[in-house]
Amino acid sequence: MEAAPPAPPRPWPAALAIGALAQTLFSWRVTIPHQLVFDEVHYVPAARALRALTAPANSEHPLIGKLLIAVGIQLFGDHPLGWRALSTVAGTAVVMGVFAILWLGTRQLRPAVVGALLTILNFTVFVQARIAMLDGFMAAFVVLGVAAMLWSMRAHGAAMWRRWIGAAVLLGLAVACKWTAAPYVAAAAGAFLVLRHRRADRWPGMNPAFAIGVLAGVSIATYFVTFAPAFFYAAEPLTWAQLVPFQLDMYRLQTQILPPHTYQSSWSTWPLDLRPIWYLYEPADGAQRGILMIGNPVVLWGGLIAVCACAIGWVRTRDTASGASAMLWLFSIAIWAAIPKSLGFFYYFYLSSIWLPIALAIAFDRFGRRLRYGDEAFVLLSAVLFVHFYPILAATALPGPQAFTRWTWFDSWR
Repeated sequence: MEAAPPAPPRPWPAALAIGALAQTLFSWRVTIPHQLVFDEVHYVPAARALRALTAPANSEHPLIGKLLIAVGIQLFGDHPLGWRALSTVAGTAVVMGVFAILWLGTRQLRPAVVGALLTILNFTVFVQARIAMLDGFMAAFVVLGVAAMLWSMRAHGAAMWRRWIGAAVLLGLAVACKWTAAPYVAAAAGAFLVLRHRRADRWPGMNPAFAIGVLAGVSIATYFVTFAPAFFYAAEPLTWAQLVPFQLDMYRLQTQILPPHTYQSSWSTWPLDLRPIWYLYEPADGAQRGILMIGNPVVLWGGLIAVCACAIGWVRTRDTASGASAMLWLFSIAIWAAIPKSLGFFYYFYLSSIWLPIALAIAFDRFGRRLRYGDEAFVLLSAVLFVHFYPILAATALPGPQAFTRWTWFDSWR
């Protein structure tokens, strides 16, 4: 009689430890600088207006991201902690979501831990977790929505449907932060059809047409529900008759032609880390400080190799995890090739940068077994660069105005 295969290790202790590490790291000195940074000048005033229900502000974007900033202000006060507190939570949610995706996709603890740690160390999540912008909330809802979708795949009956509806709600909330999350709803439907076709035991008993209808209906309903506060503005309140036409106004605002910007860049340059953005570089709080929105070169450049390895591995072996991780990143880049934006900026790459640690973890697990301790060495090298770049990621005090030259490896990083 054959012995039963060993049960997979319990993921919760590792997940909670990594989540606590992420939240501590993101929260440490988050109030510095004590001034609005980069696009906080748009979103914090909009959150104040939403909190007070005075009048529409920052009308080119939906409400839920600004509402979450307003909740932070309500809880902690109208100062830097209130502006940024829930962004740190969103950053931790991204890390935990990556852990969950890898755990649910592989049922192995090692790739889940590796992917989550690389997410923390990939600079972009750290920087976005410490600033009051919409992208951090949007990414958190997308990542958690993908995790909930995979969680539903492993359930049966009512639990499967509850998790599926939860995934739809999360994706609807992501779109209610920024419209750039909308393609992920369609991608979720496509992924569902492909995964279910490949193995009938996934989402057992779930009618595909009905499931996609629920996904679409619930996500759209969630999106429109988030406009409820706008009906109560003291000036220019939204009405039912204006709700749909207002979406067209938002589209016109988002697709307007904008003047050139110092830090603009093409989507094709983002994966190579060619043109990061200085969110801050000026005297603040009594010292020269800087915040550079940049990707960890080890994770970004290594992640591109991992995407290629996963794509080739899928062609050779038809391994679902490899193919899914490669396609997820490629899809995230293709979105920006199609979106009609007059200007592009590196921070648009934020969500794509989150998928790279997933590809790296899968590549090390599937194809890196000949490299003993290769994943550990990769995490260690990523951590060394994180420590090196930390002063211009966390706005620590710098020696002087020319201090940036220590970290700007290329002229395009200046």
